[in-house]
Amino acid sequence: MKLAVLFLFCFCMVFQQAQAAPTGYLMAQNNSGSTDPFADFSEFSEDAEEEADINFFKNGRFFNAGIMIGTQVYTEAMAEVFSSSTPFGIYITYFFDLRFALQFTYLSSQGTASAVSNLENTFSNSSELTMFGIDIKYYFNTQNVTRGLADLNPYLIVGFAQVVRTISSDASLNIGQDSTNGFEIGAGIEFPMLQNKMYIGFQGMFHLINFANETQELEIDNDPTGIFPGGDVISALAIVGVNF
Repeated sequence: MKLAVLFLFCFCMVFQQAQAAPTGYLMAQNNSGSTDPFADFSEFSEDAEEEADINFFKNGRFFNAGIMIGTQVYTEAMAEVFSSSTPFGIYITYFFDLRFALQFTYLSSQGTASAVSNLENTFSNSSELTMFGIDIKYYFNTQNVTRGLADLNPYLIVGFAQVVRTISSDASLNIGQDSTNGFEIGAGIEFPMLQNKMYIGFQGMFHLINFANETQELEIDNDPTGIFPGGDVISALAIVGVNF
């Protein structure tokens, strides 16, 4: 009798525990408070992007504008016809981040054009070269250089320009006004002033241009000169700019 009662008691206990056990699969509890399954993987990249944005808003520039003046010379045969000149221009630059920027430039210079024909007919008159450029600028990181150089802003600049060349109206030379598209590349450096509110700088540019009449011999009153005016332009500029 006692054995039957003990057996019945054990059976009731086992049956009660079986009913109390949960059915189905148990899920691990997520205490992160986020429903993003990749939250742990994207956390570091988001922090890096946020740090870069904070650094740009704190130390970067949104855009700047300035003026430029310097000297401009021609190469090859164009140097025989066109004198060196003093270009003057303006520009505005928009910054994508601390390294890359987009710049729009207007540059104009006045000079003279002169030539002597085979029969010693001469031509001398004023000329003008106008450039409208769209360029990409890349600024180098100087944080790891000597303290005295860390505040400088060296950069590379590359882009395209619309070039217009004009000689004052004179029918004796077979050049009037012509235009072409050119490729330009250069480098420069900026020296911050007034707590980075302004800066002065220097920039050198090589303008690769190709006018339509470069393979056409120049003539003065239909008298050939033996000059085929091919060549490019080199400019060296001093810059004064304001940061915004």
